[in-house]
Amino acid sequence: MEDKYKRLRDHIEEISDLTDEEWDFLSKHFKYKSFKKHQYLIQIGQTVPSEFWIINGLVKSFTVDNDGKEHILQFGMEDYWVSDYNAYQNQIKSTLHVDCLEDSEFFSLSFENREIICQEVKAMANFFRVKANLGYIALQKRILSHLTETAEERYNNLLTTLPKLIQRVPKKLLAAYLGVSRETLSRLKV
Repeated sequence: MEDKYKRLRDHIEEISDLTDEEWDFLSKHFKYKSFKKHQYLIQIGQTVPSEFWIINGLVKSFTVDNDGKEHILQFGMEDYWVSDYNAYQNQIKSTLHVDCLEDSEFFSLSFENREIICQEVKAMANFFRVKANLGYIALQKRILSHLTETAEERYNNLLTTLPKLIQRVPKKLLAAYLGVSRETLSRLKV
């Protein structure tokens, strides 16, 4: 377990340096969790008390429309943070599912504990500010790509930016993420 906490500390310190005292204080606020493939971290309509940092594994956050079509907002793998952030931040019911695509391990951080560590450890307030900004930028780029790029351009960008993801995710889910049919995705790969 010590190696998992070390990975978390290294991840945080890519953005914000911590003293040993700060680390000792904040590390106690993270809880280790493991989930099996196809287990949900979050389901629509539930409260969302935690956000999750992925130690190992792969998840998808998604919703399903009235016609039963799945819309994937995000894939998350090692070193990603995932939650339904609207529900988490505002302490309301979730509008997203987060499902494990592989057996996965996480550190969870409750909203209350995140507030405590951000108040007590300024480096963590900076860390979460930077992470939120980077997440917003990624979301903005994703929305713009859906508005301005062809399906082939979106696929090629995914190949370039996340080549390991392509190997871990079934074609059906990649198609849902890219906003195309599986048949269209098959044609793009030829």
